[in-house]
Order: sequence, then C-alpha cells, then structure tokens
Amino acid sequence: MPRLSEETRAKRRDHVLTSAWTCFAEKGFHATSMDDVIAATGMSSSAVYRHFRSKDELIKASAESGIGLVRDTFVRLLAQRPTPTPAQTLAILVDELHARTEHPRYDMTSLAVQAWAEALGNPQVRDLSREQYTQARQRLTELAERWKAEGHLNPDADPVAAASVLFALMPGLIVSHHLITDVTLKELTDGLTALGTALSP
Repeated sequence: MPRLSEETRAKRRDHVLTSAWTCFAEKGFHATSMDDVIAATGMSSSAVYRHFRSKDELIKASAESGIGLVRDTFVRLLAQRPTPTPAQTLAILVDELHARTEHPRYDMTSLAVQAWAEALGNPQVRDLSREQYTQARQRLTELAERWKAEGHLNPDADPVAAASVLFALMPGLIVSHHLITDVTLKELTDGLTALGTALSP
C-alpha cells in the first residue's frame, strides 16, 4: 500500500476530528463512543485509530482546537493596523461567537462548554485550557495596552483589568446562547456603558 502524503494524512486526521465534533455536539463527550466516531467518519476502525488512539485523545484535541480558535482571534486582532478600537473589538468578538455556532453539523461553543466541564476532572485538559486561555488573555492585555497608548482608554487605566473584563464576558455570552438567548452587540455595548458610568468614582 502506498504511503500517504503529509497533506492527505492531515486531511484525514481533520476529518476524524470534525466527525468526532459532530458526535460530541449531539451526545456529549462521555456518551459518545469510539464506535460512534468511526461510524461518523465512514472510515475503517484501523484508519481512525491511526490518527487517534482513544477517545481521550479526541477530547484533548477537541479542547485544544476550540480554545485555539479563541487565542487565534486575538492574534488576528493584534495583527490588524490600525488597531481595532474597543467598540470594534467587541463587535468582532460577538461576530466570532456567532460564527462558531453556525456550522450545520456542530456548534463549537457547545464543545467549549463540555471542555470546561472536562477540565474540572481531567488534568491534561485542565493544564491545556489554563495555558491556552492564559495566552488568550495575554493577547487581550497587549490589545488593551495599545488602546491606552492610542488614547482609547484613560491614561490611568489598567490594561490587565480591561482585558480581564473582556475575557470574562466570553463565557457569559456562550452560556446565554445555550441556555437563555443570544446577547446582542447593542445590549452588550449599552450594558457596559451603563455599568462604566455607574462604577466611575
């Protein structure tokens, strides 16, 4: 049998992973079996196991992919010139969240919720999540430092605090999406403005 090229191998691995996402989105991490994933791929079991030796590996890879999307969003924001303003950044984050929910076979935000739960009892997922979310918040802090330098934040503003608030909004938006209703950009902007005014000394 001819050896697979690296490109073909990567495509097949991605196919297995996204097939697993479909199963995880429907059943959850722990109710999904490897047989479910194999059936969803349409591949042989030996072909699937060449890429992922266990469901734990699939769960870890799913968490890494989902969190990586968050981190990569902030990397792209930092690469933009001119730097997006706080209002533009908020709009981009809301758009990104909606984009993650619109895939016809899986909602990446539901995988994020499952990954949070998995991180509570799975040291590998916990350590991975901590590392990647820490990197994401660091990117947000860099963004806030630019806002301060460019006059979008008060001269005495703390960029770490500003980044922490924006970072803390994201889980709430995901919970609202799944359990209540989506929060609109206008609601978010109006609410932050009202709170900012109320909290000003």
